[in-house]
Amino acid sequence: MAEQQNQNQVKEEDLNQLLKVRRDKLAELQEAGKDPFKITKYDVTVHSSDIKEHYEEWEGKEVSVAGRMMSKRVMGKASFCNVQDLKGNIQTYVARDSIGEEYYKDFKKLDIGDIVGIKGTAFTTKTGEISIHATSVVLLTKSLQILPEKFHGLTNTDLRYRQRYVDLVMNPEVRDTFVKRSQIIKAIRDHLDDQGFMEVETPMLVANAGGAAARPFETHYNALDEDVKLRISLELYLKRLIVGGLERVYEIGRVFRNEGVDTRHNPEFTLMELYQAYTDYHGMMDLVEDLFRSVALKVLGTAVVTYDGVEIDLSKPFERITMVDALKKYKGIDFTEIHTDEEAKALADQYHIQYEARHKKGDILSMLFEEFVEEHLVQPTFIMDHPVEISPLTKRKPDDPDYTERFELFITKREMANAYSELNDPIDQRVRFEAQEVLKAAGDEEANSMDEDFLNALMIGMPPTGGIGIGIDRFVMLLTDSYAIRDVLLFPTMKSLGGSESGKKAEKAAAAEVKTEEKPVEKIDFSNVKIEPLFEEMIDFDTFAKSDYRAVKIEACEVVPKSKKLLKFTLNDGTDRKRTILSGIHEYYEPEELIGRTAIAIVNLPPRKMMGIDSEGMLISAVHEEDGHEGLNLLMVDDRIPAGAKLY
Repeated sequence: MAEQQNQNQVKEEDLNQLLKVRRDKLAELQEAGKDPFKITKYDVTVHSSDIKEHYEEWEGKEVSVAGRMMSKRVMGKASFCNVQDLKGNIQTYVARDSIGEEYYKDFKKLDIGDIVGIKGTAFTTKTGEISIHATSVVLLTKSLQILPEKFHGLTNTDLRYRQRYVDLVMNPEVRDTFVKRSQIIKAIRDHLDDQGFMEVETPMLVANAGGAAARPFETHYNALDEDVKLRISLELYLKRLIVGGLERVYEIGRVFRNEGVDTRHNPEFTLMELYQAYTDYHGMMDLVEDLFRSVALKVLGTAVVTYDGVEIDLSKPFERITMVDALKKYKGIDFTEIHTDEEAKALADQYHIQYEARHKKGDILSMLFEEFVEEHLVQPTFIMDHPVEISPLTKRKPDDPDYTERFELFITKREMANAYSELNDPIDQRVRFEAQEVLKAAGDEEANSMDEDFLNALMIGMPPTGGIGIGIDRFVMLLTDSYAIRDVLLFPTMKSLGGSESGKKAEKAAAAEVKTEEKPVEKIDFSNVKIEPLFEEMIDFDTFAKSDYRAVKIEACEVVPKSKKLLKFTLNDGTDRKRTILSGIHEYYEPEELIGRTAIAIVNLPPRKMMGIDSEGMLISAVHEEDGHEGLNLLMVDDRIPAGAKLY
């Protein structure tokens, strides 16, 4: 332990010295009248990739590039450096005779991470690498912080999300993801504009947050002395525009839901909703299928994409199946034989589905679907005709009023879109709102509230209308092969630093300068702790050795729906695939506390189904008893241990 502390102290001292050297270099430049922070502009004529991709146009011609210096090799009178800009990187040959002795001395003092401007001519080295022969190197910004070590990059997941600016510098694939995100959103806009849709903007601060089943964020508007909410959906205002005669409208905007954070959910996210008069949910199916295919072709050049190692074919017609038929297809349950709420609850009991007293037949159908069907919906599938109980804004099916003209698009087991034949009957809508008010009074924080102004709009008259909502972030995840929603959000929601022990570690890693101070050793009272007796039965070494203990990185963690105890972990175990393990430790930990940590798991246990999910191993925890209550600590180890490291 003492040796480890000494090593850490040496590393911190070394880091402080390196940071001091950079500050000193800046001071020297400023004293010499070469302060880089006084430079206001630099003329860039071309990006690195343009030179490489169209070399025949640039060979022998003067170019001017700017970017961050990612490597430098000094070799006497001539040196090489690599400069990274928006579109890639390019090697630069810097010779003393070409830029002048004084400027060459300045060049040799440059650090990795400095931002430079380079003028010169494009040429090819003897080894065939397209490069720039520099005639001028200008320091544009002095980097006073040290970049992560280049071969390992920025690997700490938590730190990557908190310091996205460093993540973008060190990981080109991350930068590519966000370039693609921008292209995807542009392609969506282009497609809808070509279809005659008009982009609009609607309020984010609303008196009544409706249009979805979610708990809103609440705030106070001082000027009006009124409580308001952040919108959870775009729906109700866009429908008002359909009433006003704008026949095709859409909005791409942020919505806010006061819910948990996991691999698929962030409290603020980007939603696209569109509404088209004089069509129904079948028209919406055609539109969304065409949209997904068109955007993939435009951004990726193909409608066949790979996600998590699975080929997803967007070029073929999407399957269309009702929720009732899907339940029969994948689980053999014929829900057409269920006629009452009591029969539905008895069926739920049979399959160990948890429900509440307020739930009705339609709610039970939805729960069975989530439990037994969603895991099979890998290829694009429209699930149609949802029960009326979970579709308060949707038209009933004329021939079967227990169900609605609604669909959800599932791809890779995830809901990608939600669409309706919109309810335009103001009398029916009032009854549905009243039912939602009853649910809200019974404690359902996600139920809709009565919206009298929206009802008045329907009284004016809304034509038959189809509507659809698409989660932009999930769409981007699909087309960029990104597992977690945080990977496609530039600045995802994170727990504030400093509140927990893990936060303190991240804060230390994120600090611009490392400061050391003496801290008293925490004293822990174990006097009232009880430990289980040790096993008296001996086992042989070979039996013990059969258990494969591995270090695993927690890449994602989320609460398992309908379970108060279970957390679902997505783990990097050092292999090419992600490992899923469920653990009943939600009483002791919140998911956000664990993301980015390193734990220990047994990885060669047979998969065990829990809440319909295969748990592929076991995370190791230390358990004790204290004051009559069970205490538990997940075994977490030094983050420097790589994923997959075997314990002996």
